[in-house]
Amino acid sequence: MVKGSRASKKSKTMALWLIVNIMAYPQANALVIRKTFRTIADSCFTELQWAVNRLGVNSFWDSTKSPLEMTYKPTGQKIYFRGLDDPLKITSIAVKVGCLCWGWIEEAYEVMNENDFNILDESIRGKTEGNIFKQWTLTFNPWNEHHWIKKRFFDTQSDDVLALTTNYLCNEWLDKTDINLFNTMQKNNPRRYQVAGLGNWGISEGVIYDKWREERFNIDEIRHRANVKSMFGLDFGYTNDPSALFCGLICPSDKRIWVFDEIYQRGMSNELIAQEIENKGYAKESIIADNAEPKSIDRLKMLGIGRVKPAKKGRDSINHGVDFLSDFEIIVHPQCVNFITEISNYSWAKDKFGNTINKPIDDFNHLMDAMRYAAEPFSSKKTWIY
Repeated sequence: MVKGSRASKKSKTMALWLIVNIMAYPQANALVIRKTFRTIADSCFTELQWAVNRLGVNSFWDSTKSPLEMTYKPTGQKIYFRGLDDPLKITSIAVKVGCLCWGWIEEAYEVMNENDFNILDESIRGKTEGNIFKQWTLTFNPWNEHHWIKKRFFDTQSDDVLALTTNYLCNEWLDKTDINLFNTMQKNNPRRYQVAGLGNWGISEGVIYDKWREERFNIDEIRHRANVKSMFGLDFGYTNDPSALFCGLICPSDKRIWVFDEIYQRGMSNELIAQEIENKGYAKESIIADNAEPKSIDRLKMLGIGRVKPAKKGRDSINHGVDFLSDFEIIVHPQCVNFITEISNYSWAKDKFGNTINKPIDDFNHLMDAMRYAAEPFSSKKTWIY
């Protein structure tokens, strides 16, 4: 188990370990997991290709996108890639050479249900031969001290578990610019620095929304229920903050919201935002966007997102929005991993004496803000969200 800060080498080290050991153990095969399959190609798969290049063994490896897998050509050993959103494909893996003995779960914090891990654990079963050994490696940022991973692997002493903490201070590849980012974080956002900088467990006291749960649901079935309406909200970002699109369904009479999709990415131009909204099939939806960027809203309209409009301003808008949404039960589809991370950590700020104040922290708030914008048409207070 490796919890750690950002830029602490945990993912790159694991990628190097897998490539080196696949080549060293001719009967070993590996399974790489993330909660949603769509996130693997740009994360774990890319990291492992980097490792192959870094080690100078490109000629010995084949990589394919369909199916997404890597093959060690001299022996036929494979690294398989799967998402928890398709559990049947995990339990049905059959290897042609040797046995499936190693598993890597990247961003393991996203796996909120311990039973999902138990199902994964059962996929690496059976007799091993020679010097082959079985091993799961979980790499993650420890945002919430109440996560099941802490109790199971970090709070319990076991000869079968090695629990490590890493941080950016052990990364010799960082330059002065990288270090300055963490120094700034330490000064301006000490709460985030404890987790994203030092790799300590995050404390989720004072969370704002407590009436939520992760649950798989049929989007079409919910959509066709009486009094259920669509709701979409967009928060702009670019270099330091992600652009965030909230996609949900709401039933005001039942006080229930279903969160079914998201966009969450840094460095997105207006053109890329429009393209991604189009690709997901939401171009014709009514989208309430952050009104701090009217030029961006106008540009999105020109790019075919015709029903995007600015949210309204109002006094104490954030607190009014939070107050409105706090009455709702929020059901989150497992594929919305960034929403789950934010809502788990979105909490009330504290003053310099450590006292909680009536103001949310300025962090974990991109999809939270987008949800407030999306809820605007359904609030009786028509002027509170911006």
